[in-house]
Formats: sequence, C-alpha cells, structure tokens
Amino acid sequence: MSSSMYVEYRGLLLPPVAHNAESLEFAQNFSVEDSDVFAVTYPKSGTIWMQEILPLVLSGGDLTRVQTVVNWDRAPWLEETRLAQVVDKLPSPRALVTHFPYSFMPPSFRTSKAKVVYVMRNPKDILVSSYYFHQMAAFLEDPGTFEEFMEKFLNGPIVFGKWTDHVKSWRNAELGDRILFITYEEMVQDLPASIRRISDFLHQNLSEEVIQKIAKHCSFQSMKANTMSNFSLCPKEYMDNDKSHFLRKGIAGDWKNHFNSEQLARFKSVITKELEGENFSLPWSLD
Repeated sequence: MSSSMYVEYRGLLLPPVAHNAESLEFAQNFSVEDSDVFAVTYPKSGTIWMQEILPLVLSGGDLTRVQTVVNWDRAPWLEETRLAQVVDKLPSPRALVTHFPYSFMPPSFRTSKAKVVYVMRNPKDILVSSYYFHQMAAFLEDPGTFEEFMEKFLNGPIVFGKWTDHVKSWRNAELGDRILFITYEEMVQDLPASIRRISDFLHQNLSEEVIQKIAKHCSFQSMKANTMSNFSLCPKEYMDNDKSHFLRKGIAGDWKNHFNSEQLARFKSVITKELEGENFSLPWSLD
C-alpha cells in the first residue's frame, strides 16, 4: 500500500477511516468555547491516556461517563468524523483531543481562551509504538521493516507529518498560560503528581483523595481492562488486537529493545538537525 491510501489535507496525510472532507471542514468551522480543553499529541504520545484523564479531572473524578461512554465519544478528536455526531452530547467543560499541528487549529481556537495540555513523548518510543500500531491498524499502510519505517518517520511522508514539525508548531505557539507541556515519561514516573499538575492548570482544585482515585482508574492495567477505554470494541477490520494490542506496554524506554547503534546515531543526527536553532530543549537525551 502506498501513501495514496490516505486523505491529504493541506499537505498532511490522514487515515481515511476517520477523516474526510466534511470532518475537516467541520473542524475548521468548529466553534471553540473558552472552557474547552484540548489534549494535543503527536500520534502514539499518550493520547488515549489523556482521553481518560481529562474528562475525570474536569468532572471532579466522576467515573460515570468513563465507565459508560467509549473514550472516542468522551473526548472526541477535533478532526475526525465522529465529532459532528457527539459534540452536542458533551458536558461542559468539554474535553477534546487532536493530533493537529498548531497552524491547523480552527480560527475560533485562536480567539478563545481554550486551554491545551500538550503531551510530549520520547520520539524513539513514539517510533516503536507507531511501528507496532501500523502492523495492527488496517487503515495504516504496512510499515515494512523497522529500518524502513524509521526512515519514513524521520523524513515523511507519514500520517500527521513529521514529529519535529509537530513539536515545533506547538512549542512556538505563543499561547502563554493557555498551554501546559507535560511528558509521557513524567506521567509514567508519577501519575498522581502529573494529574495534580493538570488539575492545578485547569483550576480544578481536586482533593488528594480524588487525585489518587483518578490515578488508580487511569493506570495502564485499569485502562487495559476497561472495554470503554482499550479499543477492544473497535471492529477487527479496523484494528486487529491479535496482531498487537492497542494498549501494548504503557512503559517508557522500550526503544532500547529495537534500535541498533547505527539506527540510533542516524535518528539522533536527523532530529538534532531538525531542531537546530529552536529556543526550547528536549526533556530527554537522544543518545
């Protein structure tokens, strides 16, 4: 399969299973409210985790919707076809997710006071996670060998564009106190502390008891067991969980089991060059 299987939108490749001309137009014309909160991620950076956390933080830890509504309806993607069908059912404040680079956000986002939680993840782990996801998701092209997929990841064309472009677009978006940057690794290391940061950023003032309750519910084991969150309800023709589980490992550092020294050197040199002259530094070593 070639990249021609994807929908192309303003130079970005998107999977056709959830994106079409109507959904992308709907996203551009979407009326963002001041109270909206967006979890923004490059694919495979902890999107589903934030889909679980955000509605719980915004509802004060109420588990009802998390146990009765599938995650893609609970915190829908801005750019996907599903949003138009569920947007009117979303409780306020609304939790939404997007993989869009900053320049793709609707005009109403720029003029609003809506907040963003941007989750960054070590790109080496993103590559590994994405490699397995491309094997099990029928709507993504076959990744080929790990080496071939790495080249595609570094140079494009790949769904949602290059990782470095995505990170640069949001790091350079001058949103002031409207944006919180958090890493996947921080969340793995100390989930309650990360939830506290998100809660404070959103002025939710959650008690320690509620923070712990959310953390327990949002543990990898708990989410993997929750059919509303683990994508097991997604039809097999879209995602084959027999090939690789959607929620695979939920750890940081799995890249060490996949890269050889040449690949590591190549990866580091390309990413370093792409980020040359940027006014932010990465929270991980690329070695």
